[in-house]
Amino acid sequence: MSKFKSDFLNVLSERGFIHQISDPEGLDELCVKETVTAYIGFDCTAPSLHAGSLVPIMMLHWFQKTGHRPIALMGGGTTRVGDPSGKDESRKILTEDVIEENKAGIRKVFEKLLTFGDGPGDAIMLDNADWLLKLNYVDFLRDIGRHFSVNQMIQRDSVRLRLEREQHLSFLEFNYMLLQGYDYLELYRRTGCRLQMGGSDQWGNILSGTDLVRRLSEHEAFALTSPLLTTASGAKMGKTAAGAVWLNEEQLSAYDYWQYWRNTEDADVERFLKLFTVLPIEEIARLSALEGAEVNEAKKILATEATALIHGRDKAEEAAETARRAFEEGQSAEGLPTVEIPKADLDGGLGVLSAFVTAGLCASNGEVRRNIKGGAVKINDKGEQNDKRMLMPEDVMDDGIIKLSLGKKKHVLLKPV
Repeated sequence: MSKFKSDFLNVLSERGFIHQISDPEGLDELCVKETVTAYIGFDCTAPSLHAGSLVPIMMLHWFQKTGHRPIALMGGGTTRVGDPSGKDESRKILTEDVIEENKAGIRKVFEKLLTFGDGPGDAIMLDNADWLLKLNYVDFLRDIGRHFSVNQMIQRDSVRLRLEREQHLSFLEFNYMLLQGYDYLELYRRTGCRLQMGGSDQWGNILSGTDLVRRLSEHEAFALTSPLLTTASGAKMGKTAAGAVWLNEEQLSAYDYWQYWRNTEDADVERFLKLFTVLPIEEIARLSALEGAEVNEAKKILATEATALIHGRDKAEEAAETARRAFEEGQSAEGLPTVEIPKADLDGGLGVLSAFVTAGLCASNGEVRRNIKGGAVKINDKGEQNDKRMLMPEDVMDDGIIKLSLGKKKHVLLKPV
């Protein structure tokens, strides 16, 4: 039996997106009664979002799919301040040019998962710099600041945790809550927005916005958060030993993106299929029931479906085929990630430790040594036991590359140029 009346909340509930809702019954009724407008904010701190940002993006996707209007709010203004939520130190202040470059990179992913236009359910992209950078500070304090209680602000997790650890919290960051609350009010006035969504670490900031909208309008405003994700082993979502799992191909190839999902832990397969693909729940239930070696088939489907959403179906299937040839047929497959090195590096011999770190397969020489001891290192598909081994020109195969492998799933081609 459905938990909610509205399609939107039912989809989010069955797929595991809901952590908290400020007024579940009220939001449910509103979603049944009318086309609702909701937003999620994305600060422009890097040239691409990473896999950890996919949960909020997918929430906007399902919001639109169930008949409502999503707003992707770019934080061109708030990026200049820095959100203290979940952070132990102040964010680096970025220049205006860098923020604009980052914003352009971030926009790309939304076009793949949302439909933009002028219709009642079409997505909107706005930038809070349009209103925040024009604020008069004294007017802002008088009209907006008086509605915020410092007593409540210091109890919000984003502030309280930093203060309890006796870590620096600048007045600039302390203002972030006011600015985010003002964003909600501005979007309500401009678009009739009644819902803000985000990760659970945003709960306090979002509630400040709902309070502000309620005080300065005649309408109820709603908050909805998703759980902050970690993998089954406790690792932060969207991070690997080699760095962030970026969504833009300029930062991470479609093949490496596919590999990230292929390497999902068994315990995470069902949860990730629900969150990061648009497969029907019935199909996900079937895949989640697979056991033993068959779980790998579910992981491949997860990898292909998740990659198709971000990089397109053709690149997803190409990545799957590249992986199949490399792992199942043992070929030095074209399409594997390639790292170019100067030919001169091989002339005097390139140490195996340096080679694996340069290729991004390991983060340090010590990690390469541990993997050699564990039998996980291969060069040109042959196991390597010697951590002092030097790669020489004669290791270059006929196709002009040296294939480095870490375990069965991670392969990189070194190409001397």
